[in-house]
Amino acid sequence: MIAAASCKKSFFTDVNNNPNVPPSVSPALILPTVEAALGYTQGGDLSRFTSMLMQQVYGANSQSQAIYQYGINPGVFDNLWPDLYTSVMVNDDTLMHESDANGYNAYSGISRILMAYTLQITVDAWGKIPYSQALSGSANLHPGYDDDMALYDTIANLVDKAIALLNDPHAGILVPGVEDFMYGGDASKWIKFGHAIKARLYIHQSKGDAAMAAKALEEISQSFIGNEDNAQYVFASAETAANPWYQFFTQRPGDETFENSTISAMLQNLNDPRYPLYNLDSTDASGNPAGYYNKINSPVEFITYDELLFVKAEATLRTSGNIAEAQEYYRAAIEANMSKLGIDQASIATYVATNGILPKTSVDDAIGQVAVQEYLALFLNPEVWTLWRRTGKPDLQPVSGSDIPRRLLYPQTEISYNGANVPTSVTLTSPRIFWDK
Repeated sequence: MIAAASCKKSFFTDVNNNPNVPPSVSPALILPTVEAALGYTQGGDLSRFTSMLMQQVYGANSQSQAIYQYGINPGVFDNLWPDLYTSVMVNDDTLMHESDANGYNAYSGISRILMAYTLQITVDAWGKIPYSQALSGSANLHPGYDDDMALYDTIANLVDKAIALLNDPHAGILVPGVEDFMYGGDASKWIKFGHAIKARLYIHQSKGDAAMAAKALEEISQSFIGNEDNAQYVFASAETAANPWYQFFTQRPGDETFENSTISAMLQNLNDPRYPLYNLDSTDASGNPAGYYNKINSPVEFITYDELLFVKAEATLRTSGNIAEAQEYYRAAIEANMSKLGIDQASIATYVATNGILPKTSVDDAIGQVAVQEYLALFLNPEVWTLWRRTGKPDLQPVSGSDIPRRLLYPQTEISYNGANVPTSVTLTSPRIFWDK
């Protein structure tokens, strides 16, 4: 289903030539491959598709124009699907089994955190997906689909097991170091990332459920404490290992733009100091991309400290309705986001003085305002799409037809090779992911 379904070649898959009989490859070689593949896959097609749906990027020409206007067919996802499965999950599964077999507890824990995160973003895009039968290569080319709600439990269990392994005083004979490009082998930061993943799981399910919001708060209390903890992949300064947004804008100039986007207008109306840093169309004196997220070595962010502060504000509102307390976290979230981007403190203070006050008219209004500022902060992150589907904020209008897509279609290759198991009657708006109420 996975490897045979794609004609796209990727250096990320070279580590794992035969998923049925994985060679004995050092975890030190597999881990950076998985991290890079995850960064490239999220920062590539997944970020581009969701950013256009959320009007953070404008599709001006070619395929991008069609996607922006919801002219989307199953073939659009024929690269994204195998990138998530073959490049990330199959290799990560090899890392997990190799580490487990040799007692490399630190690697075993990290592999589960990476699997949990990859599953989370995949479930949030498609809902029901193959997992329990999907990573055995040619042993099962027609895997069944797991229920999306049940997969959320699977993700939480992966994180719990990972945290236990990372807390084990016996890390193993081999432990990660410089080859861990995300955290340099720091187990405490991986544990925080695990708690951040669980906070996402719970806030996604918190609409009308204060208990889920309370669980999100509990996970946040054990997660990131500053921008230095952010889970992200930072690309290198070589053309062969460049940030995917940099690659797209240099290789496909004009296909997608920032200045025509909805978020561009929102930022300008707010006199938001992030505008030049988000401007994917801007270049330096040498003609190189000059934004925060589209330089050759820009990061692809998975979960960040400022996101968790926005979640903390929302979860506080959903549990206690305490607008004054939520406002503290809301303002801190804006400040953390702008500090991360390198905006000066005077500009941050000016912006927060104007935009850092939550409405006191109702808890729902306050949640809506939190969501609007989170939308502005999580630029290019697929989590923005989930945020909008959960809250309906900001109030985006369809660019075509009557509905903004709420899910992705299953890829044509999957329909062709595993059609007996692919869910039927799927459109861009139905069925919704289980938490999308």
